[in-house]
Amino acid sequence: MSNPLLQLLVLAGIAIFLILRLRNVLGTRDGFEPPKVERPASGPSKFEVIEGSADQVDHDIQDHAEPGTPAAQALAAMKRVEPDFGVRDFLGGSRQAYEMILMAFERGDLSDVRPFLSEPVAEAFQSVIDQRTAQGQTVEAQFLGTRDTALASAEFDQATGMAEITVRFVGELIAATRDADGNVIEGDPKVARKQKDLWTFARHMGEADPNWQLVATG
Repeated sequence: MSNPLLQLLVLAGIAIFLILRLRNVLGTRDGFEPPKVERPASGPSKFEVIEGSADQVDHDIQDHAEPGTPAAQALAAMKRVEPDFGVRDFLGGSRQAYEMILMAFERGDLSDVRPFLSEPVAEAFQSVIDQRTAQGQTVEAQFLGTRDTALASAEFDQATGMAEITVRFVGELIAATRDADGNVIEGDPKVARKQKDLWTFARHMGEADPNWQLVATG
């Protein structure tokens, strides 16, 4: 075997090894996961920084955001507009919404969660569902629980009253996509996997409608 050919084979072997290692470390995004939806350009573009009294300590905020950060300031501004708003209550509700929306997407029926989806998110989710249906694909999914729910960021636009809160979820589920013949083409029906998502919810604070809508996913 010639020396250049031997070097080529060695380099190819190293490349394959690195690719496999990267897949193990970073993971892959499977087809049964919801598509990414960018936040609409009309949403808040920056954190709302509002000065507050240092003597007033809101542990509901400090338990989830560092004092003095833009996120903490935005959350405080939301509470000024709507005193009944609670960060802990919101995160608990978002965790329930995460499971409901995720499983509705897996089942291919968004009707029960449609009020909680913005139009762009609903359209993106439905397009994937329609594509799966057209190809005769089905998804088997079992949600095992949300392992972590944490506030990632918060923004508030005082001019419009629009609030946006981004939450980081780590869910665990068993999911597999089958083709029209019943063959597994993605996922594994017997192996649990963790799924990390960054979802942004939005709502006009102070309005009668208490529902937050999912406006972006990542």
